Amino acid sequence: MSWPPHITVAAIVPRNDRFLMVKELNNHIEVFNQPAGHLEPGENLLQATVREVKEETGWEVKPTALIGIYQFYSDQDQILYFRFTFLAMPVKQVSHDLDPDIIDCHWLSAADIRTKRLRSPLVTTCLQDYSNGQRFPLNLYNEVKQA
Repeated sequence: MSWPPHITVAAIVPRNDRFLMVKELNNHIEVFNQPAGHLEPGENLLQATVREVKEETGWEVKPTALIGIYQFYSDQDQILYFRFTFLAMPVKQVSHDLDPDIIDCHWLSAADIRTKRLRSPLVTTCLQDYSNGQRFPLNLYNEVKQA
């Protein structure tokens, strides 16, 4: 197992009963995922979420709630992931330029998403938690800075 674990963020972005999803390559296979990525040095989880959505989809979003914190071990990559998934409201599309790793982005219904090849089981788990009404206030997350 790779150590340390990878810290990632993801966003569930709903609009008109559809969700913003990205199509990307994972080990040369096209898969669908929520806009997601790794926490980068110097940013907090909310900043990383906003950045990842904008880079991968061109959409500016506003995080409004935490859907959940997920631990996932990928047998394929032998990596342990901790994923923080946020609910984020679409504000506006600010670009059509997508991250080079992204093939395309789509607004898909939950039923459509279930028919796609997904990046990991986290995609459906997070979507199901959202559909079940799971929401935690953003103040559950606190960034404490050095005095």
